[in-house]
Amino acid sequence: MERNIHHSAMVINTIQSPSSAVNSPIAASWFRSAMKFGLNPEINQKQDLMLGSELAVERDRHGALLAVARPILDNVFRSVGGTGCCVILTSCDGLILESRTSAAEANDFEDARLTPGANWSEAKEGTNGIGTCLIDERPVTIYRDQHFYEKNIGMSCVDAPVRDHRGRLLAALDVSTCRHDHDKAILGLISSIVTDAARKIEGDYFRQAFPRARIVHAGNASDQAPALLAVDNDDLVIGATRAARRMFGLDDLMIASTLPARDILGNTSVSQELLESERSALRRALARTEGNVSEAAKQLGIGRATFYRRMKRCGID
Repeated sequence: MERNIHHSAMVINTIQSPSSAVNSPIAASWFRSAMKFGLNPEINQKQDLMLGSELAVERDRHGALLAVARPILDNVFRSVGGTGCCVILTSCDGLILESRTSAAEANDFEDARLTPGANWSEAKEGTNGIGTCLIDERPVTIYRDQHFYEKNIGMSCVDAPVRDHRGRLLAALDVSTCRHDHDKAILGLISSIVTDAARKIEGDYFRQAFPRARIVHAGNASDQAPALLAVDNDDLVIGATRAARRMFGLDDLMIASTLPARDILGNTSVSQELLESERSALRRALARTEGNVSEAAKQLGIGRATFYRRMKRCGID
């Protein structure tokens, strides 16, 4: 009880400080949990789980995400599961869709409600790795007593957001632990694993969304997010990751218009690489058809006039 009073008093005192929310992201989250969502750190309510058909519907709704993410969750769990961590994927609303947990720690995570069907949005649980990551839309680490509720301060959570093929928030990837011997240095190492895995999910999800397009890697953003462009057979951009949108100033309306890839890439090495790739594809098609342009164009799924135009652009006589 004394521990509960101490943590609650610390949270309340911080919320009541005028400058705390400005100076600390954790304090800002505590303030949001209390003032926006109406939560009280002194009242800990155990949330209900979404189970059965309701959870199945949510998983079906996120089927494309889960198809891409499941093998990556397995890989992350192979890296951290032996250290007493669980691996979690949530929806953008904070609902846990999938988890990976060892048998030894399963009861601890079930007691903590880190299990499929639980909702870990800030509106439900206050400051926590999943919910705060989804609101701030950035990688976060919530260490033990940085949680809003006292019932959650026995664990630490490391999270990174996952975005869809249009750059919108899609999910959160979480690694949580109830182990007391996981200090901030260890969590820093785990954070790198989580962020890299989230970027891998984003890249694979993007490629899945454009299965027939060429995927052009234009570099990485400052946060190492991949700047990917999806380019169709007519050299038009039909998709871009969030990092690519920021890098090239793109939005949905621009992508929906006829936007040539070279107008974006200019004279960069990536543009030259795209040109060489296109030249090789045209030459292979001509070789397979013994120089028959109409048949070569048909094999590439483009019109004869488009094939000639691309031959000219690539310097093929």
